[in-house]
Amino acid sequence: MFNRIKFLLRGFIQGLKSDYWAEVTTQCPDCIYYFGPFQSFVEAKAACPGYVDDLKSEGALGIKVVVKRCHPDVLTIFDEQVS
Repeated sequence: MFNRIKFLLRGFIQGLKSDYWAEVTTQCPDCIYYFGPFQSFVEAKAACPGYVDDLKSEGALGIKVVVKRCHPDVLTIFDEQVS
């Protein structure tokens, strides 16, 4: 039990140390893009309209944006990789 609490607490603390990233998903093409890193939520959120505008100009549809703390291993996940 103590090990589980320790594990969860360690994960929570590591999450607080993570940078902010903008996770942008598109339905067409079926992709996930990560933009960042940013030092604050506000900084990441302010950058999002530019990314959305760029994707729209390239013809992307169904665009959704989530700003979150994470460590993406890959910055673009496309088509057959998205599940």
